[in-house]
Amino acid sequence: MPATIFPFTKNSNVISAPTPTPALSELLARYDIPGPRYTSYPTIDQCTESVGAIDFEDALRSRCLGGLRRPMSLYVHVPFCESVCYYCACNKVVTKKHDRVAHYLNCLEREAMLVAKMAAGNLTPVTQFHMGGGTPTFMTDQELLGLVQGLKMVFPFAANAEMSIEVDPRTVDEVRLLSLRGIGFNRISFGVQDFDPCVQKAVHREQSFESVELLMKAARRFGYESINVDLIYGLPKQTPESFAQTLDQLISLSPDRVAMYGYAHMPDRFRPQRRIHEADLPDAEGRVALLAMAIERMQSAGYEYIGMDHFAKPSDSLAVAKRQGRLHRNFQGYTTQPDADLIGLGVSAISKVGSVMVQNTRDLNEYEDSLSRGHLALFRGHACNRDDLIRYSVIMALLCQGSVQFADFSQSHWIDFDSYFGDELAKLEEFMTQGLVTLTPTGIEVTTVGWFFIRPIAMVFDRYQHLRNSGQSKVL
Repeated sequence: MPATIFPFTKNSNVISAPTPTPALSELLARYDIPGPRYTSYPTIDQCTESVGAIDFEDALRSRCLGGLRRPMSLYVHVPFCESVCYYCACNKVVTKKHDRVAHYLNCLEREAMLVAKMAAGNLTPVTQFHMGGGTPTFMTDQELLGLVQGLKMVFPFAANAEMSIEVDPRTVDEVRLLSLRGIGFNRISFGVQDFDPCVQKAVHREQSFESVELLMKAARRFGYESINVDLIYGLPKQTPESFAQTLDQLISLSPDRVAMYGYAHMPDRFRPQRRIHEADLPDAEGRVALLAMAIERMQSAGYEYIGMDHFAKPSDSLAVAKRQGRLHRNFQGYTTQPDADLIGLGVSAISKVGSVMVQNTRDLNEYEDSLSRGHLALFRGHACNRDDLIRYSVIMALLCQGSVQFADFSQSHWIDFDSYFGDELAKLEEFMTQGLVTLTPTGIEVTTVGWFFIRPIAMVFDRYQHLRNSGQSKVL
């Protein structure tokens, strides 16, 4: 290992102090690079057709071997939307034909029963249930109620399970929010993206601040335990002045959590994005300015930065979990839930059970055809090897605790951390120089400023990312 990485003696406790941290805006510009969100490791693009239903069934049947009873997380993907949002990169079907839902619900029921049969009695309580899309509220309240009740007949739900749903504010009113609460949803996420009318028109998603404000107030009255709002920076027509106004309006709503995503313009991959005029997008410097302003305003308003674009009130369970070192991360993002096996239902849904990850086909017709014939609609998967599991542990420790203790990893994975990750530790020297991490003889610590750059820091330990960057093909 290069001597410049650890300029200390064997008996010293800390490295020499890093150089003064550059201005936040300079660092944001330097590290504003595309990369995985690490809701899993390896990421889903490492899946291949060589891993499928047989591997998934083996993983389900092995869930409780040796007395281990991991909790379960359940995700349902609803692909339908009445209109297209130009920025969207989700798997969706744009239609106004609501009668398509009935057949889809039948397929979801069949899929749930097939998974339960494969598990052969190895189902444990569902502690986290999430509905995403698409637009889950494309379904009627009666359809949502039937779906939830049907799932509870197949899977055991914990009495205190987190039940969350993503909501397009344009599809609900106060009456629907009360109905959703009655169905059992206790957490809600509003997709707002931006409050400025010019930006909303440019992305084909128009909704007034006043309508969202009414919904937020209603959600509080109805006892939702957590209210999240999604925003996106880097959208067309966004300016520092307009986004400052959006942030002020957001803060006035006082959501419990805020997800602040950066817009990724990839029109070659996502057809709706071709309707966005590139000349209307902020340039690289403008994007950085928007993000820097958002960070400053959110923190000034009292929100804590959780990591990976997420903010929360200090009293929110996510912020409490981060302070207490109990934060976790899964396909739904940051969570207080301990590591759980994920069952994903619906078109394009992802499941991860033990070391096996699989994904359903992204084509709705293929999905429905497979389930109609009594087969799961899996089309690719990945079985984690030992190196995957080791790197998963390191990446999640960084993302959730902001620290890695060498001795813990050496003991739990039977490796010498310094030797196993010699190249990666050398690459951390750049982040150390910038004041984003510190290295001691016993571990890695992310600094306060470093939390804003946790993604590129974690990417250092991503073997597949390095292979992509070097132009090499996937290693299976």
